[in-house]
Amino acid sequence: MARDGLDFSEAKRPAAFRLCKVSGYMTELLEIRADDPKLHVLFIPGNPGIVAFYKDFVESLYEFLGGHASVTAIGHVSHTKKNWERGRLFSLEEQILHKVDFINQELENLEVPILLVGHSIGSYMAIDVFRRSSEKVTYCIGLYPFLAVNPQSRWQSIVGKIVESQVLSVALSCIAASLGSLPSSAYRLILTNSVGSSWSAAAVEAACSHLVQYQVVRNILFLTMTEFRKLAETPDWKFMREKREKIAFLFGVDDHWGPLQMHKEISKQVPGISLSIERAHPHTFSCTEDGSSCVAKHVARLIQNQVLHSGQ
Repeated sequence: MARDGLDFSEAKRPAAFRLCKVSGYMTELLEIRADDPKLHVLFIPGNPGIVAFYKDFVESLYEFLGGHASVTAIGHVSHTKKNWERGRLFSLEEQILHKVDFINQELENLEVPILLVGHSIGSYMAIDVFRRSSEKVTYCIGLYPFLAVNPQSRWQSIVGKIVESQVLSVALSCIAASLGSLPSSAYRLILTNSVGSSWSAAAVEAACSHLVQYQVVRNILFLTMTEFRKLAETPDWKFMREKREKIAFLFGVDDHWGPLQMHKEISKQVPGISLSIERAHPHTFSCTEDGSSCVAKHVARLIQNQVLHSGQ
């Protein structure tokens, strides 16, 4: 059967968790493999780069694509449940290279198109991966994209000062780790009665398993620091203009990471590029089942209209 032009027949499958070494670094993956895929979607998360936060999104995207595409979500190095890299910190550039290496290592022999989808800073990563792997990637979608530092955001100003301080970053990481010493039921109760009150079970579980790890929080803050330094630069408008027919963005409302001001700037700098606004769900869309489903449906429509139907 079909709904809203999307084929759902026998398309539901659970996402499988897998550990994979990419250039020597242990990497967490969530994936659903289609029996006869027409393309492969590689999803790059935001920061935190914990793929478990996107379980509902990955499963919804696979379903909305009717089982015609394999979907892989790749986590960031050292944003992992176990401290595989022994406390090493990884920058934005290193996380981008990690994704390029994954494509070269794991997707090199694919006979179907590779499509990138990124969320928040993952949108920036996806565009840069697209730039470095243009011969392998056919399309790129940025969701609630963090592409430049927002000088009008008071919250970003505060975060920027925190992450530039090693003392504060270490202190926050220690506080997070101390929460991990609480009984899991106590931490879960704190979470569900505060920031995670509306979160899905998958998002709560991801937070409980990862955000109480010292090395994860330390890497989140270090990545944020390198993001802010790099994104103080002007976006690569030249590359976006060259690939305007193969790039699309979805913005949210009242999102300081991907403000509508950036939506307007992209429209001005790259006329004709695909731009949309999602008004029902916040930047953290993947933390709720409804948000995951709504955004996945938008991405599926883009893929069907721009890639599958056009034969790219």
